[in-house]
Amino acid sequence: MIIKDKLKSSTVNEIIEQYPYTESFFEDQKLAVDDQEKTLEEIYAGLTVEEREDVVFDLDQFADSLSSHIKNMQEFLGENDSVVAKLSILAGNNKDGKKENYDKLDIHSGEIISIVGPTGSGKSRLLADIEWTAQGDTPTERQILINDEVPDKKWRFTGGKKLVAQLSQNMNFVMDLSVIEFLNLHAESRLIDNQAEVVERIFNEANRLAGEQFGREAQITSLSGGQSRALMIADTAILSSSPIILIDEIENAGIDREKALELLVGEEKIVLMATHDPILALMGDKRIIINNGGIKNIIDTTAEEKELMQELKVLDKVLTDLRNDLRYGKNLSRISEELAAVKNT
Repeated sequence: MIIKDKLKSSTVNEIIEQYPYTESFFEDQKLAVDDQEKTLEEIYAGLTVEEREDVVFDLDQFADSLSSHIKNMQEFLGENDSVVAKLSILAGNNKDGKKENYDKLDIHSGEIISIVGPTGSGKSRLLADIEWTAQGDTPTERQILINDEVPDKKWRFTGGKKLVAQLSQNMNFVMDLSVIEFLNLHAESRLIDNQAEVVERIFNEANRLAGEQFGREAQITSLSGGQSRALMIADTAILSSSPIILIDEIENAGIDREKALELLVGEEKIVLMATHDPILALMGDKRIIINNGGIKNIIDTTAEEKELMQELKVLDKVLTDLRNDLRYGKNLSRISEELAAVKNT
C-alpha cells in the first residue's frame, strides 16, 4: 500500500530510489527541485505563490497525483504495491477429508521451507494452492493469507500481477534471442535505471550456478536444461518483482543447488521447494511433511541436522566429481581415494 503521508515526508532521492519511474514524473510536473535531499513537504514550504501556480498548488493534491502515478506504473509492470513480509497457510484436509495436523503455518521473508513426502503425496498440490492463493476453493480446502490478510483478487485473476514465480526442472525457451538480448529485454520491461549493471550481474550469477559456462551471444534456445534453469533462477532472483518463489524438484536440474538457494534468499524472497534431495531438505529452515495429500507434520531443522548436512555435502561432492569425470572421459582412480578419505572421517 502506498501511504501518501510517507511520500510527503520522503526526500525526492528516496522516492526515486524506491520508484525509479517517478523521475520522469517530477520532470513532467516542473517541480522546482534544487535539492533532491529535501522532502516534498520542505520543497513545497519553500515555493513562492508564483512557483505553486506552475505546479499542482496543494501538496496533498501533488501527493495524490504522485501516488496514482506509482500505482499505475506498478499495475503496468506487474509489481506488488506492498511488501510480502509473511505468507500463511491455514489448514485444509487430506485426501480422506480429514483435517491436516496443524492450524496455521507462518512463513516470513528470507525463509526457506522444504516440502518432502513420497511421490504422489501432494507436494505439487501444496505449491499450486500457494500459487493460486487458495481460499478454500481447491481440493485441499486450504486458505492462503498474505500479511495476515486475504490476498487481493488481482493477484489471482490478473495476469500482470506476479505474486509468485515458479521454477521447475522443465523450463524451456521458445524465443529466438541471445542470452544478452533476453536479459536486456526483461530489464527494459522493468524500466530500471542501472540496466547494464543488473544484466551483467544476472549473467555472471547464472554462469556461477550452471554446471557448464555459456556466453553472452549464445542463443537461449540452444542452452542445455541446466544452463536455462540457471539463467531463469538468476533472472528471477535479481530482476523479478515476485516476492514468493516456488521450486518443484530442481535437484536434477544440473545447477549448483546451494548457490541457487543462497541467491534467492539473499534477495529477501520467500522460498518453498518440493524435493526428494536430503541436502536440499535440510537447507530449509523448516520441513513440511506431506502424506496422503495433507500436511502431516512441520519440523524445524535442528543444529544437529545442519551438521549432518555438511557431512552429506562431502558425499555429494564425491558423486558430483564422479559424474563430471565420467562425462569428460577422465580416469576414475582418484574417486576411490576420495571415497577412502570419506570413510576415514
